[in-house]
Amino acid sequence: MSRILHILDHSLPLHSGYTFRTRAIMKAQAAAGWEVAGITGVRQYQHGQVPDAVQETVEGLTFHRTLGEVSGPSPLREWREIAALADAIVALHARWPFDLLHAHSPALNGLAAFRAAQRLGLPLVYEIRAFWEDAAVGNGTGSEGSAKYRLTRALENYVVNHADAVAVICEGLKNDLVGRGVPPSKITISPNGVDLELFGSPPPADSALAAQLGLTGKDVIGYIGSFYDYEGLDDLIATMPLMAHDAHLLMVGGGPMEQALRAQSLASPCADRIHFVGRVSHEEVERYYSLVDLLAYPRKKMRLTDLVTPLKPLEAMAQGRLVAASDVGGHRELIRDGDTGTLFAADDPADMAAALDRLFANRTGWDAMRDRARHYVQNERSWQKNIYRYDPVYHLLIGDKAIARAA
Repeated sequence: MSRILHILDHSLPLHSGYTFRTRAIMKAQAAAGWEVAGITGVRQYQHGQVPDAVQETVEGLTFHRTLGEVSGPSPLREWREIAALADAIVALHARWPFDLLHAHSPALNGLAAFRAAQRLGLPLVYEIRAFWEDAAVGNGTGSEGSAKYRLTRALENYVVNHADAVAVICEGLKNDLVGRGVPPSKITISPNGVDLELFGSPPPADSALAAQLGLTGKDVIGYIGSFYDYEGLDDLIATMPLMAHDAHLLMVGGGPMEQALRAQSLASPCADRIHFVGRVSHEEVERYYSLVDLLAYPRKKMRLTDLVTPLKPLEAMAQGRLVAASDVGGHRELIRDGDTGTLFAADDPADMAAALDRLFANRTGWDAMRDRARHYVQNERSWQKNIYRYDPVYHLLIGDKAIARAA
């Protein structure tokens, strides 16, 4: 049985879209017969958890930790992070010999994995979930074209060029890499998927929760996710008074824009129909999905949203909910307008309002659209199927390295 080591920015027990994708990959690979483990760098500390042991088991998955502190001004600190993680990977191989390194973005992880792979003579797969320079622009911590933006992009290009194979989560990222000169044959698409064990059996509407939130008997538009500026939630709140239909808006989650969005909603003429509930645990989120008639995802148009596919619309489809989303590139890869969901113009509250009104006015088509969306997720976007996209890459690379060592 071959062993795969996943090199990660952060992992369970922390909760994020990043850790949920990692959990899904590792659980599906273990079920398929691979022996898997993960290792995190020192940035696990920055995300709110200070590891106190070199190894931790969470939800049946094994994660190794890079212990110790790294300090210094940027970029010296980052180079020390890379060195610490590379050393930890090599040390782990002496205790748990693995056959392949699968590093997940950002590029700092890829650089550490590349160093370790060279020292160990093992193959490296580098997976890009988003271009982190674009993510920094999207969440307001960076600006396009800045020195940091260009450096991050250059580091990513270096890792991509030196990895044995590259995986991306969508066509947008692949096309961008091909435009940089990466051979298409080097790139595998492993799209975002849904763990149908978690989201495949939607519960009935939670009447007690509906009563608690004042939503009994109401039509509900929902947003469940992170409150970043690029998500376009200010446009969603601005849409509410433009709608002819008297719907309520349920906002579940949190993030940097939360206070500004709460203030915007209080000033809205529809303030009494906009409900914020804050963050909820992953185990509780299905209760909130059960109250929502349709999920709205109004992402703003920018490089990040055009290139990257989100996970939340797929989870909503698996939950049997209608999905309406802006027509950015990442959404167009997931949603067929008028078939599995509805698309509206990005950055345009009036067009969003018109699209949502049309959905509420045509309830006879809801069941068929929900069924088509669930069928799409089950057949094309479940982790139980997506995970096999890695298999031929793994087998080829492990075999090639074994032959090279024998020679």
